[in-house]
Amino acid sequence: MDDGANVGRQAATLVGEHLADRIGSWVADDPDPVTRAEVRELVAAGDGDGLVDRFGTRLEFGTAGLRGALGAGPNRMNRLVVRHAAAGLMAHLPPGARVVIGRDARYGSRDFADDTARVVAAAGGTALVLPGPNPTPLVPFAVGHLAADAGVMVTASHNPPQDNGYKVYLGDGAQIVPPVDAEIATRIDEVAAGGPVPLADPDVDSIVQVGPTILAAYLDAVARCRLVPDAPGVAVVYTAMHGVGRDLLVAAFERVGFASPVQVDDQVDPDPDFPTVAFPNPEEPGALDHAVALAERVGSALVVAHDPDADRLGIAVPDRGVWRVLTGNEIGVLLGDHILTNTAGDDRLVATTIVSSRLLSRLAAATGVRYVDTLTGFKWIARAADGADPPSRLVFGYEEALGYAVSPEVRDKDGITAAVVFVELAGMLADEGRTVLDRLDDLAVEHGLHVTDTWAVRFDGPDAGRQMAGVMETVRHAAPTELAGMPVTRVHDYLSGDDLPPSDAVLLELGDRARVLVRPSGTEPKAKLYLEVMAPTTRETLAADRDAAGRTIGSLRSALAARLGLDPV
Repeated sequence: MDDGANVGRQAATLVGEHLADRIGSWVADDPDPVTRAEVRELVAAGDGDGLVDRFGTRLEFGTAGLRGALGAGPNRMNRLVVRHAAAGLMAHLPPGARVVIGRDARYGSRDFADDTARVVAAAGGTALVLPGPNPTPLVPFAVGHLAADAGVMVTASHNPPQDNGYKVYLGDGAQIVPPVDAEIATRIDEVAAGGPVPLADPDVDSIVQVGPTILAAYLDAVARCRLVPDAPGVAVVYTAMHGVGRDLLVAAFERVGFASPVQVDDQVDPDPDFPTVAFPNPEEPGALDHAVALAERVGSALVVAHDPDADRLGIAVPDRGVWRVLTGNEIGVLLGDHILTNTAGDDRLVATTIVSSRLLSRLAAATGVRYVDTLTGFKWIARAADGADPPSRLVFGYEEALGYAVSPEVRDKDGITAAVVFVELAGMLADEGRTVLDRLDDLAVEHGLHVTDTWAVRFDGPDAGRQMAGVMETVRHAAPTELAGMPVTRVHDYLSGDDLPPSDAVLLELGDRARVLVRPSGTEPKAKLYLEVMAPTTRETLAADRDAAGRTIGSLRSALAARLGLDPV
């Protein structure tokens, strides 16, 4: 292993003695020759800024776990950061903890999962290792099915190729929430200051492979998600977006009796470079182009898309000669409508987030079902029924960023089970000679138009965080009094807490006609703006009313761009 002290001495003239000591200690403990070489190259090149960027701070461990660019140092994702995280998690958990471990197909994921298993075993725990690579939803399912104490999924979801991440679940099968995240972060800091992390041999008895058992149990759970088991499916084109969803999606379709989907050949195998898409996210413009082109050629009724770790679901449908990608809110309300129509019970509860459409709340009110708003993130949605008075069961939860929970056995978003339920509802409509777009029209007439738009503004460069904070500062302390000719009737700062935990988000309400919510992304240097225009409509005026609402959305975007100094495109 490299002489860390020597590298530290060489770095001292670039970054000072204190940071040089940290660099030397890191190089001495780092198990990866690639990231050790990265540090040596930075020192040899005299790149003090690069060293400060990597070693001046540590990736923050929060409610999303860890996520960041691959590279050397505590401010990057690498094997030493992962070992520290695993050891910190074990220090937080009870002695002998059982931890489920899964991984996707990104660069570094195999090593990160293997290192986690060896740290868990060395700490006296049992590592329950899923077959890799695997979709994220298998981890929370396995935590519940195996009654484990925690779960770890190595994934950066839909982030760019240079990123990876480390997602942590508690024993209830849901993602960590405050104050647990801070408690684990403290343990991680203590571990990082204490020298090398103990590792077990990779073949010890306390590292257990649990693949076949969990896969079979999960497919049984998928089958239980069918609400109308004899309902037909529809012809589907499927893209895995270069991720890990294909095998489980195909097996799920077979398990519930749906025809196997036609697959987009150049996107169906795992590839950490994601070569055919700019960003591996079904929400991104152009991400479904390959799938739509194939659907047109083979005459499919539906495009089903997953992000690389298969916890999100994208849908595209034919619409008068062209293909239309449904928004996350449209998919959410269709799933919610289907589930509320085909379930029963006074204890039912549905949930969505503060940034999602208000239409689900209208559906819930019309069917006498309890509705809950949560903060963004499935760590909150999954717990929407916890401690509810009267006791309730969560039958559906969603967030507009293509995340859907349709199975009580997976306390996180799950693109596999959501795809099965969506194909079921599309098949039932097709059996009546109707489409999902027809059902969306029905819901608009019954409950009012709810036209939404999500606008993400990405910031680049070393001051990306400052730019993002500036947007929040403006909307929080200099909120507009009107937008697009409509008065702002209420400004609500979610940092105040109120009925929800404090969160960095600001809501602007424009009477009962529109709403705008602004927040920073929790995983990327982006400001996210969520717009919704609401209006009553009739069957006869629906098309004109929808066009008018779309124009209002455009006017709101322009007004916000001018007010916040953003690019209106």
